[in-house]
Amino acid sequence: MSTTFKTALLLGVLTALLLLIGSAFGQNGIVIAFIMAIVMNVGSYWLGDKIVLSMYNATEVGEDHRLYIIVRRLAQKAGLPMPRVYIIPDMSPNAFATGRNPNHSAVAATEGILRLLNDDELEGVIGHELSHVSHRDILISTIAATIGAAIMFLARSAMWFGFGGRNDREGNGNAITMLAMVILAPFAAMLIQAAISRQREFAADHSGALLAGSPNGLASALRKIDAAVKQVPMDANPATAHMFIMKPFSGGGLMNLFSSHPPTEARIDALMHMRG
Repeated sequence: MSTTFKTALLLGVLTALLLLIGSAFGQNGIVIAFIMAIVMNVGSYWLGDKIVLSMYNATEVGEDHRLYIIVRRLAQKAGLPMPRVYIIPDMSPNAFATGRNPNHSAVAATEGILRLLNDDELEGVIGHELSHVSHRDILISTIAATIGAAIMFLARSAMWFGFGGRNDREGNGNAITMLAMVILAPFAAMLIQAAISRQREFAADHSGALLAGSPNGLASALRKIDAAVKQVPMDANPATAHMFIMKPFSGGGLMNLFSSHPPTEARIDALMHMRG
């Protein structure tokens, strides 16, 4: 089963969950859920890059910067328009891509990652981020995140304001069923959203390694970043954690179920299987 098919399937399940939770409000609930998802998606699609770059005090760099030179070389190799290039003043090593499409994209990296990685490793990281741009993963993750947010909102509204006319007429048994659904739906949405993000990370690792010319640089970079992030976690907004090449803060146990990134060792193993 291809990564693209898995992502489409997971998005379909997430949308079905949105419709299910919307039905807790009766027929109008589905319409409300769709309108909410569309409004949030449009806003995120057009303004998301500006918001995120501003959130992390990112500064655009010129053509003579080391990061700009690497991005330009790989973007040309990938046949992509030249993204804007930004530096984030943070010593925790990380990077992300943003923008609504390849013609309006940006790549940002922290000062920490530039100090930590050599050029081969940094090329692997940038290849990964440009793959996100090429595959329009920014849009996919935005859709998944906003649908998930709509489910959260509707679930909380259902808890506070009741389930609507249909459930009141059908009796207590159905009301209990809907109550269980309203409680469990947000957790299911988070699991599906995290699964979508992990699928896209594996795909970007694979494509990024091909773009860089070897999986070795990216594998080495992931190993270094993973170790360094544990020592110097980033003060990142959890809502943007899925954008970074590595989860910017540590977490274990049950929280791994909701992680936006696969385990680092699994990513490295997948890259090493590309050597053949």
